[in-house]
Amino acid sequence: MNVGTLLLGDPSVSLRWRAARELEGADDAEVAAWRAEIDQSSAIDALVSRLAAAGPYDAGHLLCQLAYLGYRGPAMAAAVERMFAVQRADGSWSVPGPIEGPRFITMHTAVPLRGIAAAGFAEDSRAELAYEWLLGVRLQDGSWPAGPKADLGEAGGAIPPEKEYRRLARGLGCRSATTGAVACLAMHPERRRSDAARIGVDHLLARETRDASTIGWEVSRLVGLERAMGQVTFYATFDLAFLLDLASRCGVSLQDRRVHDLVDYLEGLRGPYGLWQHPVHPQLAGWLTLDLETSLHRLKSGDWIGNDEPADFTPHQRGRRRY
Repeated sequence: MNVGTLLLGDPSVSLRWRAARELEGADDAEVAAWRAEIDQSSAIDALVSRLAAAGPYDAGHLLCQLAYLGYRGPAMAAAVERMFAVQRADGSWSVPGPIEGPRFITMHTAVPLRGIAAAGFAEDSRAELAYEWLLGVRLQDGSWPAGPKADLGEAGGAIPPEKEYRRLARGLGCRSATTGAVACLAMHPERRRSDAARIGVDHLLARETRDASTIGWEVSRLVGLERAMGQVTFYATFDLAFLLDLASRCGVSLQDRRVHDLVDYLEGLRGPYGLWQHPVHPQLAGWLTLDLETSLHRLKSGDWIGNDEPADFTPHQRGRRRY
């Protein structure tokens, strides 16, 4: 059975609308009716209400959620304007209130900017300023630090290494921060295929661990079944579906050995009806399948192969529970 046909029967009107548009290329009267129904749903109303009272950091993720669910209403533009109103002159954002330690955290700008881009404002001049800020805080190998690269520790001293659980397999920066920055670049019509985006993806692809238990973590947050938590650790969970999404948006080719191997692994997890089962939330099978199918479709137009030499990397091991 065609996967798209299965998704068109899903209870979620948002999933049906996106599957019709993105997998089937449909744009008939029924699809238009689904589009109108999305904006009137109680789930969207709840997110819009939260968005109206949210600061830039929380608003960034809420905008990603609304865009993922297919909302296109005026509340998004209004929220983006409020976020721009508190943007710093250098293009960055910060969490309100006193901040101890480093003068910035990369994620404080990456999370709002991704939401702004998801809402359709990536090419706004104020968003472009934020993109330039992100590029300006990169480390020399093209990865992103969790915090400042120059004023961590003593002036002129060595840059402290990132924490092991979010350290890149082959790079100086933070995997969570690099994921957040790449997620912003991946939403920009032009910057998504820039050297900065592709080098960032290259760093992420260097980790070739295969953890089935976290596949679809980002999908579960965008649909609202898992909480979006953390600042430095916002993207600390290594999600293979999200990694494939970013790689496909940034134009990485299926001929890249790491991407090819990742696709082979994910295809091996596909169920008998063509759907992928979410490891924690069975009701997200349709959403996870839509995510992976659209990534596979985008990979067909990829034209870039990165540094595919295997990295010498041992994933962070959690200590045994005492109880």
